[in-house]
Amino acid sequence: MNRVKRSPTHRLEIHLLREGIIESVHHVEAAICDDRGRVLSTAGSAETSAFIRSALKPFQALAVISTGTLERYDLNDKDLAIICSSHQGTVEHARQVFNILWRADIDPNALQCPLPSGKPSRLQYNCSGKHAGMLAVCQQRGWPLNSYLRRSSQIQKLILSKIAELLGMPGDELISAHDDCGAPTYSMQLGQMAHLYAQLASGNRLDLERIVRAMTYHPRMVAAEGAFDTELMQVSQGEIVSKAGAEGIQCIGRVGEGLGLAIKALDGSKRAKYAAALQILKQLGWITPNVAESLSEKFLKIGSYTRLEVVGEMALL
Repeated sequence: MNRVKRSPTHRLEIHLLREGIIESVHHVEAAICDDRGRVLSTAGSAETSAFIRSALKPFQALAVISTGTLERYDLNDKDLAIICSSHQGTVEHARQVFNILWRADIDPNALQCPLPSGKPSRLQYNCSGKHAGMLAVCQQRGWPLNSYLRRSSQIQKLILSKIAELLGMPGDELISAHDDCGAPTYSMQLGQMAHLYAQLASGNRLDLERIVRAMTYHPRMVAAEGAFDTELMQVSQGEIVSKAGAEGIQCIGRVGEGLGLAIKALDGSKRAKYAAALQILKQLGWITPNVAESLSEKFLKIGSYTRLEVVGEMALL
């Protein structure tokens, strides 16, 4: 990422209107980068740091591709999509995760993600695909299965090396913490997140291109019908790759153009990040007015008497 110190621009404000009267206000920051790491546009500061959370999953999936694990166990793009997913634990999702473990001859009891509340199986946890992918790499490499979540494990070191390579920095400079699923996640600047997604969408690397293809061809695996990522990738017909993270993180890449967008709702609001994303995508021309209107009907109209309104725009640098 371009590390030149820049003055912050105005944040976006997301207003919840109840019959046209402001009831609540969210603040959102965002950054757009190209695949060389140059910051092109901001709302707020590109240097704002946050944990990338589940928006990291497409890059954690690089371990599965780089080790030949896909080929070894005859895994396909649908399997790769569930590895990148934050799914909703449907029967379809759980079966896809089980398929990865079955092909790699791994007992589902090896999964160390939490057991979802009210569900009978860890296969239904929203990060189970990522965990299955990590286990498959460990099985393929002969690494221990019982320690795959430790930061000192070989699989986590491999993943960190892939992320550090893309960011062009030593991996030990990234601050790590455990995500809710137990796997490491990393704190990074919004500009760094946007840089990752610009590279993901650039088409310049075959491994990243395959991840994009898996996610955009199988968007229902990445989230679920009606979820933001799935809906956005379906209506954009492969032109946008999108992945949400918890606590107000949303990352998006413009496929084939090497542009990435990272969004952080400062209060962690899911509705605020979706509203900001639609405003920015419309401003950039990454989605058509018809698509913007269709998605707005689903994600900006909160109830019979309430809706979201975005105040502000990205500022070009």
